Amino acid sequence: MRRLIPVIACLLFACSSDPGSADPEDTTPDASSGLDANASSPDAAADVSPDAPPALDAGGVDAGVDDAGRDAGRDAGRDADTTSTEGLSPCEVTAALVDCPKNTTTLLTDLGGLTPREVHWQNPEGDPPAGGWPVVLLFQGTGLSSEEGWELTPDAPFGGYYQALLTHELLDAGFSVLAPEVRLDGSTYWDTNISPWSISWTLSGDHQVMLDIFDELEAGAFGPADLGRMYATGISSGGYMTSRMAEAYAGRFRALAIQSASYAWCAGALCTIPSELPENHPPTLFLHGATDAIVPLRTMNLYYDALIADGVEVSRTVDPDLGHEWLPSAPDQITAWFLAR
Repeated sequence: MRRLIPVIACLLFACSSDPGSADPEDTTPDASSGLDANASSPDAAADVSPDAPPALDAGGVDAGVDDAGRDAGRDAGRDADTTSTEGLSPCEVTAALVDCPKNTTTLLTDLGGLTPREVHWQNPEGDPPAGGWPVVLLFQGTGLSSEEGWELTPDAPFGGYYQALLTHELLDAGFSVLAPEVRLDGSTYWDTNISPWSISWTLSGDHQVMLDIFDELEAGAFGPADLGRMYATGISSGGYMTSRMAEAYAGRFRALAIQSASYAWCAGALCTIPSELPENHPPTLFLHGATDAIVPLRTMNLYYDALIADGVEVSRTVDPDLGHEWLPSAPDQITAWFLAR
């Protein structure tokens, strides 16, 4: 019940989000949006109807995720008896569980600076690089708190097992992972697409949370951090929050990865893209389930197409059989996307 109530509340409150000065033409479905896995320009994008099944393009790039690819994503974690000790991750991975130890720092933040908000975090094992560990902010979705996200089984909601596996793979690749919680012990949602903060972000409590996290990173509260190599990812409400990093904190993030979401102020099927996107928008990877009934695929495609038109480096993967959940390929794809940038 703790999970069900916030999910319903999020859908209700999100509908009141007012995007302000956005292009109303962008609310229509984009029938020409492709499902290609890797495209950074309009010429590179495969024009396929969102309702059509993904296919390989002429160059052999996977335009979606076929059964073999999905199985490979699962097998990366679930067929292993235990985590290899050769990397930098302290996590243990078995077919039944991903278990990552974490630290927890409580910030007195939000509006008024008196609300406790937890940040769960971990650094890779071993000595950090001279400039500190690169940092990934992992934003929770509604219904699965960031505290729960460090220890998950294959039956976790929203494909949560793959979120925990993502944490493991990021740590193993040498990234520090920070997972801040939303209000009420992680049981609600981010302010990013909730009126009035969707269009008045600097007045929101979550904006103050982000400023305090940046300050704590600079002060070394989460260990040695390379503030020149910061990244963000998240699912659903956390995916919209990931987009907010581009809109509100220009120049801070090297790359983004958005799972099952769209532009910062969008909410489910209600989605308009601004006529002018943020300057220096980071390279962005999109991952989405084609049968997502909570965040329709077309809303992601609107954002993706707008970034292409703006000359931003982008990539997307759509699984034709999955809904509102982490893709099994997400851990490998997101880690590789960040490592390359």
